[in-house]
Amino acid sequence: MSRGGFISVARGVGWRNIHNWFTNPAMVIPGLLFPLFFFTAFAGGLSRVDSVPGFDYDAGYTTFVYGFVLLQAAAFGGVFTSFSVARDFESGFSRRLMLAAGNRLGIVGGYWLAALARSAFNIAAITVVALLAGLTIDGNVVDLAGLYVLVLLVNAFAMLAGAGVAMRLRTMQAGPAIQVPFFLLLFLAPVWVPYDLLTGWVEAAAAFNPITLVLEANRGFLAGDPVKVLPAFLIVVALIGVSMLWARGGLRSAERAA
Repeated sequence: MSRGGFISVARGVGWRNIHNWFTNPAMVIPGLLFPLFFFTAFAGGLSRVDSVPGFDYDAGYTTFVYGFVLLQAAAFGGVFTSFSVARDFESGFSRRLMLAAGNRLGIVGGYWLAALARSAFNIAAITVVALLAGLTIDGNVVDLAGLYVLVLLVNAFAMLAGAGVAMRLRTMQAGPAIQVPFFLLLFLAPVWVPYDLLTGWVEAAAAFNPITLVLEANRGFLAGDPVKVLPAFLIVVALIGVSMLWARGGLRSAERAA
């Protein structure tokens, strides 16, 4: 298929999903509400955690929590876009789309564009709230560029992984199978305290969780002290590579079913 076919299909699918999302508050609110809830609940309610011995994050607890919430917003942008994939298959729209599309890989590309737009909107809204709540950012422009590129790569991973599930099951009942793995990945990382303060099985889980590297890199960018940048980017790129193969397999499954 031609490159133009891919671009035109991706643009069409992306625009449709972005338009549907922005014009439907029921689709906008969930992806925004979860990160905002966690930020307001924990940045305020646990603000004294930064005085605990061993808490060595100098940028403050609000910034510490923001690093996680930013990652959560990006991942949820991908996850909730995967719900749209499942919804389109359940309604029969995707079957018609696959018959009309010149390049079916463009369908996946279009959903990714929609996921990117959703995450960018959520991140902007959360950042405004965080700044009003006292967020301090010590990183420079290069640090912030690295921060937002990293979280948007996580968004791509979440969308591709979720879309692979959605295209295999092709029903909204796939929701838990899409969402639960990302809840586990996110919350089995050092969310509320630094990794060095974790104990027990949570510490063991965080040690093997790839999101731990990403989260520590996020917080390093925000504090102006980048850490574990290369490992974090390498692990996310590897996750995207695996999830691309997973999504391509899901597309083939949907093609056979159609």
